[in-house]
Amino acid sequence: MIDRLPLSGMRVLDLSRALSGPFCSMILGDLGADVIKVEALPGGDMIRTWGPFQEDESAYYLSANRNKRGMALDFRSPEGRDLLSKMASQSDVLVENFKPGTMAAMGLDPDALRAANPALIVASISGFGSGGPLGDQPGFDQIAQGYSGFMSFTGTPETGPTRVGVAIGDMTSGMWLAIGILGAWIERQASGRGQVVETSLLASLVGLLSVQGQRYLSLGQVAEPTGNVHPVIAPYGAFRAQDGDLNIGAATQDMWLRLCDVIGQPELRTDDRFLNNALRMKNRDVLRDLIDGALATNTKSYWSEQLVAVGIPAGPINSVAEALDNDQVRHLGLVETVDHPTLGKLRQVAIPLAKPHSTNAWVRRAPPVLGQHTHEILRELNIAEADIDQLMAAKVTFQAPDPVGCLPEAAT
Repeated sequence: MIDRLPLSGMRVLDLSRALSGPFCSMILGDLGADVIKVEALPGGDMIRTWGPFQEDESAYYLSANRNKRGMALDFRSPEGRDLLSKMASQSDVLVENFKPGTMAAMGLDPDALRAANPALIVASISGFGSGGPLGDQPGFDQIAQGYSGFMSFTGTPETGPTRVGVAIGDMTSGMWLAIGILGAWIERQASGRGQVVETSLLASLVGLLSVQGQRYLSLGQVAEPTGNVHPVIAPYGAFRAQDGDLNIGAATQDMWLRLCDVIGQPELRTDDRFLNNALRMKNRDVLRDLIDGALATNTKSYWSEQLVAVGIPAGPINSVAEALDNDQVRHLGLVETVDHPTLGKLRQVAIPLAKPHSTNAWVRRAPPVLGQHTHEILRELNIAEADIDQLMAAKVTFQAPDPVGCLPEAAT
């Protein structure tokens, strides 16, 4: 039974689309905020058209829009903009990821919105920031991965730079923005005033450079792609077993000696090429081939269990299917099920936090179909039923009919 979640009482007006902003607002919704996702008519969030699809619903859209109420609105019409202004005046947080300057061009200048509602927190994500030489460029995840230096050390010497397999710039910027919103929310408790919180795909990825960034700043060393091997420890990386790959992290001399025994190669202990880490790094290609040859006699799960049993960190490199069906992932409750209005039972990857005492599930509301809660939200704005009917007739707003899931005539 749900009592009170951490962000209960926070109302979020979500004007964002695609992935970065929706991922941010989904985090807030997971934590209990009342998130109102307003999608622009006629077609709604562009991400709805991105495959693959579960029936008619985009997997991209489903992955970033749970725990929200959905409203459909013509952003271009004067009536639509008036409604957005009214909603902003009654919200605690506004999340947007338009190109810098777009909000002002729409008549929704953040300073004007905050003048009308001084407590409003305006949270923005852009590709490269709101100013500077790249500030007016559109932001796409892979472009930002390249600009940030992130791709330069991801990959192998053979492949060269490689993008991360998910839109890490979008998702990281969403997480950074959520952190910034929480900081502004806490500060507002003392001052009573909101503020502007801003990040970008570029800034978010630069913020993840970690030791690779510090290596350059402190030592002038520029990281290069090393693939699945550790840059300074051997053997530490990915190895090949009978049925697939596993990771092994023999990070100390004692772990190395135990590894030799576990894989049935005790003679490697005294091999002049592998006596210490420096020598193993020098000869790590030969060493990898020897270890792979030993591991080929059994499965990745078998070797993982044998190595962990003697205190050597190890684990299989799972497919997504293997990961999400893993007993430990089940134990952690990382996959939850919610009722979707058109898809029925919908499984989702939950927020990766232990559940508070107030709830037994993070996923409480399925991603809304376009316009699913429009009537409900307009009534909360104290708009008369006759006026709602007029807005619907003029196609300023759209309410998904019952059964929900139908798109308006102009939608694609």
